[in-house]
Order: sequence, then C-alpha cells, then structure tokens
Amino acid sequence: MDIEIRKGKKEDLPDILQLIKDLADYENALDQVKLTLNQLENDGFGNTPSYYFIVALHDNLIIGMSFYWIRYSTWKGKFLFLEDFIVKESYRRNGVGSKLFEATINIAKVENMNGMCWQVLDWNTPAINFYQKYNADISSAWLNGKLDKLQINSLKSQSL
Repeated sequence: MDIEIRKGKKEDLPDILQLIKDLADYENALDQVKLTLNQLENDGFGNTPSYYFIVALHDNLIIGMSFYWIRYSTWKGKFLFLEDFIVKESYRRNGVGSKLFEATINIAKVENMNGMCWQVLDWNTPAINFYQKYNADISSAWLNGKLDKLQINSLKSQSL
C-alpha cells in the first residue's frame, strides 16, 4: 500500500475533525467533543499555533493523523506531546500507524526535543501493544488532573 506522510494543511481540517470524532467514538466519548472547525482554524493557523499535525494519505485521501503540540517540562525541557494518533479502522494493520508514529518521532528528533510523550487509556490494549513495540514506557504512576472551562470560570479570579 502506497502511503504518503506530509505536514498538515488548513484545508485538511474537516478531515482532521472527523478523525478526532472517530477516535472519540472509539473511546465511547463522542459526546465530549466540543471542538469546532473554526476553533481548529484559529488555534492551529494563527500567529501562534497551539498545535501541529501530520497526515497519512492513500490515493490522496487522509487515512490517519498524528496531532501534537510542544510541552515544556520544568525538569527536562522541551517535549513533543502526541495529543491524538489515529488511523482509520479499515487501514489499520497495514503499516500506516508505524509510518505516522515514526514520522512523529522524527519530528521530535529534528526539532531537538528531549522526548516525546502521550497518554493511552488503560483498556486500550491494541494501542499499548503498539507503543510497547517501540520500547515505550507506559506509566501507571501518574494520574491526570484537569479543570474544564466551566470549572475555571466558576472560580474567583485573581489578578497577577
């Protein structure tokens, strides 16, 4: 199967949003996707992009993506944070994921990152097995914390 990996473009965003929704559906969380195409355009293609992505194409159709941003660790410096990584179900087990993941690793290498990190759900055995092929550390020691916009807005503001 001929696969092309390239940097993402603004015109790709409708397909990217659909892949995001496909992943959320796979994770039984489609109702949690609140992101809009307009937000993706503004946040990724403005003066200060909040994210980047690469795509996998077959016959000029987007069949997968690696969606990432730059994270800064106070202990270790710059890291590439792989936010979402997805290959359309009908194209899995054809090497597409490996090509995308290795291209993402290469971005971390070329950009002189101190590492690459991501999250994976503890029940997603196929993904865990995929990452372990790369000798990745999958930690169960760290717990995720977050505040959503509603929670943030409900707190009393303090000026800096």
